This record gives sequence, C-alpha cells and structure tokens, in this order.
Amino acid sequence: MSTRLHFDLTTVQLFIATAELGGVTRGAERMHMAPAAASRRILELESQFGVALFERRPHGMVLTDAGRAMLAHARNITHTVLRMQDDAASYLGGEQGVVRVAAPKSAVIQFMPRDIERCAAACPGVRIDLQEMNSQVVQQALRRGTVDIGIYEASLGAIDLPMLPYRGDRLVAVTARGHALAGRREVVLEDILACDLIVLNEGSAISLMLARLADETGQLLRMRMRVGGFDSIAALVAQDLGIGVMPAAIARHVAAGSRFARLPIRGDWARRQFVLCHRAEDSLSRAAASVARVLADTQNANPASPKQRWRPARALRTIRRP
Repeated sequence: MSTRLHFDLTTVQLFIATAELGGVTRGAERMHMAPAAASRRILELESQFGVALFERRPHGMVLTDAGRAMLAHARNITHTVLRMQDDAASYLGGEQGVVRVAAPKSAVIQFMPRDIERCAAACPGVRIDLQEMNSQVVQQALRRGTVDIGIYEASLGAIDLPMLPYRGDRLVAVTARGHALAGRREVVLEDILACDLIVLNEGSAISLMLARLADETGQLLRMRMRVGGFDSIAALVAQDLGIGVMPAAIARHVAAGSRFARLPIRGDWARRQFVLCHRAEDSLSRAAASVARVLADTQNANPASPKQRWRPARALRTIRRP
C-alpha cells in the first residue's frame, strides 16, 4: 500500500453516506453525484488503502471489518472539519473565538454551569465548547492538544503543563435505606470495601481512587456494576443492588428522599481537589487565557491543600486581556 493517501473531503463524506445507506447509489444521491462517479471514488479509496471497505451483495453494500474501522476515522475527519468551520465563523462579527474545555462529570454537574455563566459575563465575545470526559481522558486530551483547558481530579497526578488549583468536593457513601450501613453516623474505607459497589464507567477518578485504596490496604474491590451517570448509580442503589460513592452535593440531588441514606466518610481521602490545567503559554490563545483566568479565580475556587505544590500558570499572568 502507498504510504501517501490522496483523497478529498467529498470522498470521505461519500464513504460515510454509502456505509450509512447501504449502497453507493443511495450514497451518490445524498451527495448529489452520478452513481458511476461515486462508484469510482469508492474503488479508488479502497485501492489506496489496499483493503476492501465493503462487501458487495446483490441488494447493497455492507462494511467489512476494515471498513468499520475506517468509518470511525472518516466520521472524526468530518467532525473536525465542521469544528474548523464553526471556529472560523466565531471570529466573524468581532467575536473572539471558541475555547474548548474538558471536565469530568463531577465537575460538570457541580461547578461548570455557574462557572460558564461567570465566563459569559466576563468574556462576552468568547464561546465555551464544554466536553464531558473522565479525568484520565481529560489528561490525554490536554497532552494531545485537543482541548485548551482541562479540569481533572488531582490525585491522578500532574502532567507537564501549567496547572492551578480549581475547586474541591467531599465524597459520601449512598445506600438504600434498608442497607446494613444505613444506620451508621459515618463510614470508613473498610466499610465501603466490604460492600458491592456501583461505580461510574472505567476511568472515572472515584473508581480509580477506590481501586488504588483497596490495593494499598490489601483488600478486594467489589465493583459489581459500572454505569454512565450518578443518577444511574442512585437508581440501582435504591433497589439495594449495591452502594455508591459520589460527591455530597450530587448525592443531595440524585439520592434525596426516604429511599436513601447518605453517609459521611471518615478519612482525608474522601476530600478531593480538582485542578485546572491549560495549554502551554506559547500555544494558549488570548480567549483561552481569559477563560482560564475566570475559572481559576481564587474567590470562586476552593483553596489548594497546603501539601500540594502547584505549578504556576505563567500564561495567565503574561497574556493581556483581549
């Protein structure tokens, strides 16, 4: 296979249309192309990759394994182009641009609505593109440069980018009212590890911390169910299928009422600190610097732990306001 590929966005969009509609003729109709020209483009694309992307059947075309893999890349390409167009359009009419912010579910629910509102007031020409992802993925996105600002749970460790303290929260255990722990005034780590746990999907900061603590104490972590949100945890806990660990502020909303018990957790590990990390100084836009400045405002963020040394975010001090 050639090491250099030559195809345009139209061919990528045609490939997606053909895959979604199950035939090159229907794909050509969506793209307003002649079927013969569309078929030639698909054949040329397959020739460049050196693999068949479709199985030709009497009543349509079906993606091969290679085709399914390429479809994911094709959709990413079109998504990136659309975001390029969106970013370019944001500069028309005097706007200052788009700032991409990534944050985990805990931060999105507890902090980001108010903070985005503050950013809108302080930076009226900037639009924030908020992306929810777990703390590990936030770090990956920062390293790859696909986001401007990332917020993640500090226990995951530092990465080689400017960083500031952001906000903190406190975890609680949530059980069904009839659970054996429900009558306790507080619980400790050993109580939690002795129970079946309902946790967020793999990679969440809480799940990783519980796994680390279990390993450090030589105990088995009984993660029985993984779900996508705190409301799902609460729904399963209500049926006494396990217990959950979540921020107290979130528990007050999703686990309110007589079906639940919300139990304070004794131990410093239950108090968490989030950090704000951003692109390096030489690649941080003025709009992103302004947003980071607002998000890191010490009057609206929890103070850093005295044991934690924070790397200074020089870009916030050296870039002037737009």
